[in-house]
Order: sequence, then C-alpha cells, then structure tokens
Amino acid sequence: MDVAPLPYASSMTGMPSGLSPSSFSAFKDCPLAFKLSYLLGLPQPPSVPASKGTLVHAALERLMLREPEHRTLEHALVDLAAAREALADHPDFTGLELTDEQWQAFHADAATLVERYFQLEDPATVRPIGLELFVRAEIGGVRLRGIIDRLELDADGELVITDYKTGAVPGERYEQQRMAGVHMYAAMVESLLGKRPVRVQLLYLSAPEAINMATSAQMVTGVMRKTSALWAAIQRAAANDDFRASPGKLCDYCTFQPYCPAFGGDPEQARELLGPGTVIAPGLPLTTTAP
Repeated sequence: MDVAPLPYASSMTGMPSGLSPSSFSAFKDCPLAFKLSYLLGLPQPPSVPASKGTLVHAALERLMLREPEHRTLEHALVDLAAAREALADHPDFTGLELTDEQWQAFHADAATLVERYFQLEDPATVRPIGLELFVRAEIGGVRLRGIIDRLELDADGELVITDYKTGAVPGERYEQQRMAGVHMYAAMVESLLGKRPVRVQLLYLSAPEAINMATSAQMVTGVMRKTSALWAAIQRAAANDDFRASPGKLCDYCTFQPYCPAFGGDPEQARELLGPGTVIAPGLPLTTTAP
C-alpha cells in the first residue's frame, strides 16, 4: 500500500554539478534517500548484492577484452578468478563481514551468474568499442554522467548499449525505470558521438533474461523532457530543503532506515555520519566511531 511522503528539512543540502541516470531513479524512489546518498554523500556499508555485481561486471569486462575466439566459459571463469584477486583489497569486499561458508556461497553465486551470461548471447559475436565507459553530456539542460557497461557495434555497424544486471528481474514498474536509465545513456551517446544507438538491452544474468528495446528520435526527445522535469523537481526540493521519505518495498534494502522518520528515525542525526570513520548500521540505532 502506498504511504504519503514524510517531510524532511535541514540546512545540509548542496547541489552537485551533475547527476547519473541511477541518481534520478533514486530521487523518484525516495527523495530523502536520494538526498542522504547523492547530495550529502553519506557513507554506506558494502552489501553482498552490490559487491557481487561489481565482481561479475569486472569478470565480464575482462572477458570482452579477449579476442572473440577466446571468449569461452572456461576463460570467463578464469577472468572471474582474476577479478576476485584484483578486488580482494577493495573496500566493497574487505568491508563485508562474511563467514567462510558465506564467502563460498558468494563466489559460487558469482560463478553461476557468469555461466548464465552464456545463455543470453554468444560473446564471440560481440563487437565492443567501449567497456565500463565513462560518459558525460548535457541532456535537456542537465549535466549527466555515468558509466556504460558496454557500447558495441551490431552486425550492421550500428551502436548498441548493453547493461548487465545481477539482481532479480524487476516488476513492470521498475523495469520501465531501468529502461529509462539506459535510454538516458543512449541520449548521452548521441550527444557525444552524433549518432544514436539503435538499441539498448538489459541482460539479467540471474534469470537469465534479456530485455531489448529499439531507440528513436521520439525516445530521445522524451528522455530530454523527463530529465529536465526531474532536474527541476530536484532543484525545487533543494531550494525549499524539502526531501521527503517515500516508504515502500525498497525500504527493506535501504541502509538509511535508522535515520528515516518513517521508521522513527531522525534525519538530523545523519550529520554525524559526515565525520571520519563513520558507518551506517542498517536496522540499528545510530552509532559512530568518530574521534
């Protein structure tokens, strides 16, 4: 059941020079969580799903750097092991508090996701021209930035954007939001290269399932219009310092629950998280380790 947004106002807000497509989606999901994460940059502990996604993305990037004839499942698992070693000291992994048994399950799941990728496409046929590609462009008067998992050429030499997803396939509502994000990337690529990608695709490795959609000039116009409207909404919220909590299903996965008024928290306490050595403990009272 939908719940009316809850108010939140403080003097902590600052506007960034640009935002990513995922941050716009975050604002639509919950303005308060958007503020705490994207405007204040509050630290969040690593999560198993996100870290697993980082590992699998790194493995598939390594696979795509191989010559086409070497993009086999055997080599993909070698690349997964290499990515695991390369990321061993990364905070997203050192910050996970897992038992040996949980680590074994973590890496087994990652291997399964890599294996399922091969059910979605033959990597030997992929012609990548950009991997983990950072892009920045002004769309609809808004400065956008982000990372494209894969920019490639199809058999006709046309551009295609591919986004790997390691989570579950979303419902129809959230699927549209996911597609909106890659459509933003398509508009950014057209702005930068002067050529619109003909297609965007999401590869859900857990299912496995591929979601494809053709692009169009009308789509780009729609992206620009929606981006401008969302940016205006964010600016209004910042001008009035009014970012409201929007309780829903995603709350179960939100690390900001301890500070959310929907759960009896006080967002003002989030100020303490700006100090060094502080972390958010989901579902627990606010604690800090600041000196």
